[in-house]
Amino acid sequence: MNCKYELKELGWNDALSNRFHPYLERGFYPGRISAEYRNRFKVWTEFGEVWAVISGKMRYAALERSDFPAVGDWVVLEYRAESMIDHEDQDAVIQSILPRKSKFSRKVAGKTSEEQIVATNIDTVFLVNALNLDFNVRRIERYLTLAWESGANPVIVLSKTDLCDDVQEKIGQVQNAAPGVDILPISCATGDGISAVTASIRQGQTIALLGSSGVGKSTLVNYLLGQTIQLTYEVRDKDSRGRHTTTARELFLLPQGGVLIDTPGMREIQLIGSGEGLNEAFEDITAYARNCRFSDCQHEREPGCAVQKAITKGIISEERYESFKKLQRESRYISRKTNLHEQLEEKKKWKKINQQLKEHYQTKR
Repeated sequence: MNCKYELKELGWNDALSNRFHPYLERGFYPGRISAEYRNRFKVWTEFGEVWAVISGKMRYAALERSDFPAVGDWVVLEYRAESMIDHEDQDAVIQSILPRKSKFSRKVAGKTSEEQIVATNIDTVFLVNALNLDFNVRRIERYLTLAWESGANPVIVLSKTDLCDDVQEKIGQVQNAAPGVDILPISCATGDGISAVTASIRQGQTIALLGSSGVGKSTLVNYLLGQTIQLTYEVRDKDSRGRHTTTARELFLLPQGGVLIDTPGMREIQLIGSGEGLNEAFEDITAYARNCRFSDCQHEREPGCAVQKAITKGIISEERYESFKKLQRESRYISRKTNLHEQLEEKKKWKKINQQLKEHYQTKR
């Protein structure tokens, strides 16, 4: 058992305390998932860091991956706190997950519509994008869509300003793609702009770093922590792409206050969710769409289309519009698959319940 944690420093608040109150009377303790492994979890508690496993009841009741704990989750733990100090090999048991206020997810790679939770209970998502050869505005739009969908507040961090000759031009491109979103250009090599990042971090708040490999997330983590925690490697010269230096999602307690979640670099990031994030990320297009003559306008060749009119006038770029249409098609496709998946899971759940009832009545005879 190591040092104890102040729960408020980890993001504990009155709303969580009220949610947890029924469990307190039953002798359970709250904790926050700091790291996730194959069958075990590291959990931060007021008694220190403990290892935990999922209860059999919780595992049996789970229908999909999102029913299991993820990094950032607040969980209900069963263990004898005083005995854990002398028996570090003893696992606590996770009995339940407290309701999540935000959740950054993506679709699992491949043909499945399964959801992969990257991190939960995030206040601010730092979307880290490098300004060197790997700079991609369309990728930023995709990340931004998922960030808005998560329920957290997105901030775009443009790293490696020291390796870019046209910083202001690229900032302008990002501003057009992310209207109203804070943009922080930084260089960990020179320290430029880092003060703006630290100013965005508040006591008790949770920050998540998200971005592709090689954009400088691990370097930024080390800078914010004031020590080398994460390994860093040089990017490839030919395409400015990096190797995965972060291999797992993990929580870090920042010396200036707040909690940081570092995540592995993502080569592929597919949409998932209700589609609300898409409307937020492309708020300029959806605002013009409200003025179209027809409520079901597809913004192609319909008469009175306000979106096409804005494109003709150069207010909305053709590239941004095409990106919107592409993500819209992807979102609708995933939504259809997700609905079908939910129907199948509901059918499976009732089949399971009916089987249990049948076995119950057979044993009664």
